[in-house]
Amino acid sequence: MTDVVGQPTVGEACLPWMRDWAAVFFGSYDPEKGKRLIWEYFLMVAKKNGKSTIAAGVMLAILLMNWRESAPFLILSPSKKASDNVFIAARDMVKADPELMDLLHIKENERKIVHRTTNATLEVVAAEGGTVAGTKAAGVLIDELWEFGTISGASGMIDEATGGLTARPEGFIIYLTTQSEREPAGVFKDKLDYARKIRNGQINRKTFLPVIYEFPRAMIDADKHLESANWYIPNPNWGASVREDYLLQKFDEKREAGDGPLGVWMAKHLNVQVGLYYESGSWQGALYWLQQSDPSLTLENLIARSEFLVCGIDQGGNDDFLSLAVIGQESGSRNYLHWQKSWAWRNILEIRKEEAPRYLDFEEDGDLVLTEKADEGEDLLVEVVKILWDTGKLFCVGYDKAGARRIISLLIDALISEEALVPIPQGYMMTGDILATERALAARKFWHGGRAIMAWAVGNAAAKQTGNSVMITKQSSGGRKIDPLIALLIAMGAILRNPAPPKKSWWDS
Repeated sequence: MTDVVGQPTVGEACLPWMRDWAAVFFGSYDPEKGKRLIWEYFLMVAKKNGKSTIAAGVMLAILLMNWRESAPFLILSPSKKASDNVFIAARDMVKADPELMDLLHIKENERKIVHRTTNATLEVVAAEGGTVAGTKAAGVLIDELWEFGTISGASGMIDEATGGLTARPEGFIIYLTTQSEREPAGVFKDKLDYARKIRNGQINRKTFLPVIYEFPRAMIDADKHLESANWYIPNPNWGASVREDYLLQKFDEKREAGDGPLGVWMAKHLNVQVGLYYESGSWQGALYWLQQSDPSLTLENLIARSEFLVCGIDQGGNDDFLSLAVIGQESGSRNYLHWQKSWAWRNILEIRKEEAPRYLDFEEDGDLVLTEKADEGEDLLVEVVKILWDTGKLFCVGYDKAGARRIISLLIDALISEEALVPIPQGYMMTGDILATERALAARKFWHGGRAIMAWAVGNAAAKQTGNSVMITKQSSGGRKIDPLIALLIAMGAILRNPAPPKKSWWDS
C-alpha cells in the first residue's frame, strides 16, 4: 500500500474483515477441478473503506495466480476518474515490488497490466468510454455499481463484459459499491434487491455471496444510525482508514446545511439508502410523504374504500409524462386515498438518457407505461377514467387547460359529462391546493400506495414562494419529472371545488 506510511502490504495493514473476505473469495476456487464454487460476489461498504485497494489487490493477485494463457481480466468502472483511481492503485503496487516489475509489464496509456509469462492481462476500463464491446473477460470486477444505475444501457454493457464467463468455470464477477446518493435505480437497484433477498434467506443461491455493511431497518426507524457509536456498522475499516472525529465533523456540517446534503452524506459514509431526495427549498409535503404509505392502495382497493372519486390530469411535451392521479375520500374516516398512473412516449429513453434506467424501473413496477406512439398514452388514460366513471363514484376530472384539447375531446367521446371536466388554474393559483395537500399529509389524512415513482416525483419538486403564494417547480431541469405530483395537486384542486359527492353507486350495492 504505497499511500500508507511504511508501505505495508494489504494483509499487514487491513483489518480482519478484509482478510476474511479475501479468504472466502480465493478459498471458493477448487484448484483440482478448476472450478469456482462461488462465482458472483456483492460487496457494499461505505466510502473510505478501501474499495480501490480491494479492487487493485484482488485483481492483481488473480492475474498472478491465473493459469489460463492470454486470459483477460477486467475492472469496469463507471467513469474515467473512477478507473484512474483503481489503475493507479494497481500500478503503484507493482512498481513498489521489484519482483512484480520483472513479472508484469505496465502499459500506462492503455490502463493495462500484462503478465509476461502467461500473456494474461488486467485492464481497467471506463464505461463512459464505450470500450466494453467485444470484451470477454475471464474475471470481472465492477467498481461503484451504484453509478452504473444512472447509466442508460448499463445492464447490457455488464452482460457484454461478463459474457465470457460461460466458457470459463474458474471465472467470477465482483460487484463493489457504496450506497447511491439518489434512490437506487437501474442495474444497481436490481442487484442490490437481489443481494438482500439472498442475505435475508428469501432466495437460496449458493453461488452468490452478498456482503452488505448497512444498518438493520429497525435501527434506522429508531434513528440509531444518527449515533456515532453505531457508525462502525457500515464502516468495517473503522479506526483504520475511517476516522470517527472526521466523520463527526462532516456530519455536523451536513446537518447544518440541511436534509438534502445530510441525506447524500449518510448515503456515502453510512450506507443509508435514500428514500426520498430532499433538498433545501424542497416542497414541504416531502417531509411527510414516506410516513403516509399504504401499499394496499391499488386502484380497485381505492375505489372500494371511497365514497367518491376525483381525477387530476397533467400533460406536458413529448419528453414529459402524461400523469393521471386518482383521489378518493374514504368512507367513515374521510381520509384522502391516492393512486397514480403515468404514460410516456418510449422515445423519452433516448431524450433523457440520464434517467432512462429509473424510467425502466417504473415501467417494471407497473406505474409508468412507455408507449410506441406519441399520443397513445392519451387513449390509455381515457380508458382508465372511463372505468372510474362507470363506477358511479367519479364526479370531477380536473385538468390543465394547456395542451389538453385532445384528451377532453376523447373524454367527451367516452360519454363522460362535460360538466364533470373542470380546468384547474396553474402556477401561483394552485397555492390553496398545495397547502391543503401539505396539511393533509402532516395531519395523516392523506394516504398513498408507497410507489417509487411518486417518492421520486415528490423529491424532485421545489417550492417557490412569493408573499403568501406558493408554486411547485422542478428542482432542476432535465429528466427529473414532477408530472405525477402536479396531477395529484390538480386532483386536490378538483376536490377543493367541493362539489357534492354522488349518490350511492352500483359499486356499493
